[in-house]
Amino acid sequence: MTTDIRFRELQNAVTALGKQVTRDAETIQQHGQHIANEAQDTARTADGIAALGVDPDTISETTALAQLMDYLSDSAHAYVSAADTTAKSARAAHAQNQASHGGIAEAVARSEVQTDNLHREWLREE
Repeated sequence: MTTDIRFRELQNAVTALGKQVTRDAETIQQHGQHIANEAQDTARTADGIAALGVDPDTISETTALAQLMDYLSDSAHAYVSAADTTAKSARAAHAQNQASHGGIAEAVARSEVQTDNLHREWLREE
């Protein structure tokens, strides 16, 4: 099923997508940094309890938790990198859309001729 979309709708959707992806990436970046900080604290805790002579299983579990948190932080940073790429792609799509169709949309907007009832196939012909 195809859906007709107007230039301005496409332009607004692509712009909104780029902004939302950027906002989400920033939020995930903040969470990733928080997790990285917590992982460092957990690793220090593992070292501290090791110095106190706590049982090796607890030390091992705490160290493993710190490593898992580091992996999670790395994954968050990788996601942010991918989101940044997605946002750049959205901006590029917006620019391409503007370059390809912007002049047409402006001409139609300025035109005194009613274009609402034009047959789309006629517009596609050269």
